[in-house]
Amino acid sequence: MDAIKEFFRDQAQYLRKEVWEVARQIGEHPELGYKEYFASEVLCDFLKKHGFEVKRGIAGVETAFLARFSGTSPGPRIAFMAEYDALPGVGHGCGHNLIGAASAGAAVILSKSLEVAGEILVIGSPAEETSGAKVTLVEQGIFKDVDAAIMFHPGSQNVPVITSLALDALEFTFHGRAAHSVAASNFGINALDAVINFFVGINALKKQIPHDMKVNGIITEGGTAPNIIPDRAVAQFYIRARKRKDLDALRAQVIRCAEGAAAMVSAKMTWEKFEFSYDEMHTNLALAACFSKNLKHMGVHQIASPQTAMGSVDMGNVSRAVPAIHPYLTLGTGTEVPHTRDFAQAALSPDGESLVVLAMLTLALTGWDVLSDKKLLQQMKREFLSVK
Repeated sequence: MDAIKEFFRDQAQYLRKEVWEVARQIGEHPELGYKEYFASEVLCDFLKKHGFEVKRGIAGVETAFLARFSGTSPGPRIAFMAEYDALPGVGHGCGHNLIGAASAGAAVILSKSLEVAGEILVIGSPAEETSGAKVTLVEQGIFKDVDAAIMFHPGSQNVPVITSLALDALEFTFHGRAAHSVAASNFGINALDAVINFFVGINALKKQIPHDMKVNGIITEGGTAPNIIPDRAVAQFYIRARKRKDLDALRAQVIRCAEGAAAMVSAKMTWEKFEFSYDEMHTNLALAACFSKNLKHMGVHQIASPQTAMGSVDMGNVSRAVPAIHPYLTLGTGTEVPHTRDFAQAALSPDGESLVVLAMLTLALTGWDVLSDKKLLQQMKREFLSVK
């Protein structure tokens, strides 16, 4: 490592206890999406203490924030993404307390150098586990003029390159006509029958689509009493595909199934999105290679090959706006299962502390490379434009 990176390593050790305290406090006070008042305050206070200008409530999202630190001269703008929402009944079973602390810590480490040219941002993005505030932040232009967005996520392996599935969340409402189910059944139009027909059609559709496309649904409303023909029935579906264009085609097929199911019983059907749509994650390979290089500099050599996460992340929408990475780093032995209390406990253990230090320093070193290496920046941008 050159002298500046050795300086960053020293800064990481100096900040270790303070950053871990941030992670510990957030981990011990889990908050659900859009209610992360304590977590956002802890992160903002830490960043303000270290000279960052902080704006809270950005893009109309109360617990989102934007922290910025300007270097000694103009240059690229790099954004570290902070997540800090928890899971209901589980706490930080996805380790978001580590994500927020590591991103804030990485930004502070970078800011300590007098050689930084450009701007360092920390973007606080709530509700990753639910509706995904990054979608709103992208739509509201928060990433305008940002050159790179980076973060890490705790996991079972070290995986610098990931892809994810694009996601649409659709709610279908079937409208019928109520009637007594015995005395006047011929006057009714059974909306529940339409929903059942819909599920039969979806089961047939599943046999025809590729295995990497997913259609999963539940009935959320099916009537009020057995002796009343339901005039309203509702189903919610998550549909996923590897590419947004493929998902758009799948969505059209699912809607046609719903229309056919309604027509079979003379009901009507309406649909809407009940959560934000996620795009697939486009990992910027030039940026991921830089992260991998710095991970190896940190002595980590067990690095897994690219993987597709069989879920969806709102970082996918960010990756369509700017060059981005969403690498996974191993928490502990890698045996704890995410979204469990065991994982939440690991994120508050000495293993969690070790990981947050590794993550914040690797992120900081990668951020430094983006800010200081013009060739890397050009490679990232060329790649981004070629796949956008």
